[in-house]
Amino acid sequence: MTERPPSPEQRFREDVARKAERHRRARREQHRSIWFSLGLFGIIGWSVALPTLGGIALGIWLDGRFPGRISWTLTLLFAGVVAGCLNAWYWVKQESRTEDDGASGASSDGTRNGT
Repeated sequence: MTERPPSPEQRFREDVARKAERHRRARREQHRSIWFSLGLFGIIGWSVALPTLGGIALGIWLDGRFPGRISWTLTLLFAGVVAGCLNAWYWVKQESRTEDDGASGASSDGTRNGT
C-alpha cells in the first residue's frame, strides 16, 4: 500500500517542534553562539573577498600583458564576486543543514534518528 503524505497540520506540528528544539539548543549553547557566529561571518567574508581580490589581481596582470578592448580587470572582478557569492552561499547552506540536522534529531521522513 502507498503511504499517505503528512497532513498540513502534521507538517506544522513537526515544524514547530523542530523550531522549539532549535531554540532550546540555542539557549544551552549560548556561550558558543556569539563566537561561532563571528567565525562564520569571517569565513563568509573571506570567501567573498579572496576570489574578488584574486580576480582583480589576475585581471590587472592580463590587462598589462594582453591589452585589448575588453577590460580583464572588470571582467574578472565580476567573476570573482560571483564565485565568492556562490562560495558564501555554500558555507551558509552547509551550516544551515548542520544546524537543522542537529536541532531536530529527525530525518526527512519525520522519524527520529536512531530509533
